[in-house]
Amino acid sequence: MTRARPAGSPPDSIHQLTGDHEENSKKDLPRKAYASPGPSEDSGDHTRAYERGGPFWDRRHAEFLIEAGRRLSASLNTRRCARATAELATSLLADFAMVVLPHGPRPAFWLRAWAGRVEEGTIPAAATAEVSGLADALAGFPTAPSSRLDPGRIPCWVLPDGFGEVGHVLVTPLPGNEGPAGALLLVRGQGAPPFDEETEILVRVFAARAGAAVAAAVLYQEQSAVNRVLTEGLLPPRLPEIDQVELAGSLHASQHAGLIGGDFYDVYLPGGGGTDTAGHAPLVILGDVCGKGARAAVLAGQIRHSMRTLLLLEDDPERLVELLNRSLLASPAPDSYATLVLAAVRPDPGDGHVEVDLSVAGHPEPLILRADGRVEVVTARGTMLGALPRIDLTSVTVRLAPGELCLLYSDGITEALGGPTREERYELERLRSALATCAGMPAAAVVQRLEQITTEWIARGDQDDRALLAIQARPRGGRAT
Repeated sequence: MTRARPAGSPPDSIHQLTGDHEENSKKDLPRKAYASPGPSEDSGDHTRAYERGGPFWDRRHAEFLIEAGRRLSASLNTRRCARATAELATSLLADFAMVVLPHGPRPAFWLRAWAGRVEEGTIPAAATAEVSGLADALAGFPTAPSSRLDPGRIPCWVLPDGFGEVGHVLVTPLPGNEGPAGALLLVRGQGAPPFDEETEILVRVFAARAGAAVAAAVLYQEQSAVNRVLTEGLLPPRLPEIDQVELAGSLHASQHAGLIGGDFYDVYLPGGGGTDTAGHAPLVILGDVCGKGARAAVLAGQIRHSMRTLLLLEDDPERLVELLNRSLLASPAPDSYATLVLAAVRPDPGDGHVEVDLSVAGHPEPLILRADGRVEVVTARGTMLGALPRIDLTSVTVRLAPGELCLLYSDGITEALGGPTREERYELERLRSALATCAGMPAAAVVQRLEQITTEWIARGDQDDRALLAIQARPRGGRAT
């Protein structure tokens, strides 16, 4: 009989992916040569017996499994794996296929395919028990053969409207790596041949491959989600607003596979912004740790968070650097070395100038861009962190007039290889010359221009991480234009 879905019955949600959703009567079901033996030879239908059995179908089975392996290995997305599974099943094994993927206590995801159409949705986990054998398959238990399943007990929510009468049903688990990955439900319409033993073996082999693909996709997506969360914690922060100051930064990781590396910057605001009542100034840092990639990014993240904690107890740059050095020396990670520049930013509300107290620990000297285009090198030096028990640190205070800028950068800029010979370093003098052309530009435009110039210089190949951070005294009359 034709099955209609009662109002309010599951699934919870449904989304049609391809084709128009229209009724199909039994006569509209696609005609196919099923993967099962045909009638016996004494029936007189020798052609159908040959088409459905013997060497021809052995080859068809092998070709089907090869194609299944190709399509299932082409994606690490669970929905695409489920869709490939359902579409492959309806190409040879059944008129209708539904893949059900469990989500613990949450509604289970399902995807069904039939007659060239694909739909997906969700179903409450408890509703899976309405389909004979489905709950067992989702739990990873063996299911009964098709001959023992009553086709008349398929709930109305399983099949699309107008599918027609059900002839035969088969349910099988999709085994994963460490547990069940899901279940596969196959349906043949009334008048189609039953699922025989040979076909059920083929279905189980196919289900094993589909389950492995789904499990790999689930694992990949879980690992990607964890990686995304961890990466977000290591990405550069959004630069905050500081009175009378414009900030702009750029980070470029050397490894194209990731967005994180050993260069870093951060801004620490006392009391939530500006200068607090005790006179503490916002602190800007830019640093570079030993190494590249994820390991270096972890060390950079540790330094950023350590600095935030230390600032709760200490605000003197020399003392901060000393404590950070002791922390790096005690680190169990190998090669926990870092260079760092600290800039305490003190806006003067009277005349719009900004004083910047610079402390350099083994890092390249900051540059100052004056209003007339002159570029000055700040002669502040200090000891690299994490190498020696005692460090030397000198601090220098520079005063920025409105529109003037202090540039912090990593050695990935000045040591970048490229140019006409592709083996020449960019060097400090080229950076100074490039910065001199940026007079009168806003901080964000300066950073963008320098990033563009250095990127054009760099040759392809193994390069270091690159970081830029501009601190600009806001021009009179508002933001720079």
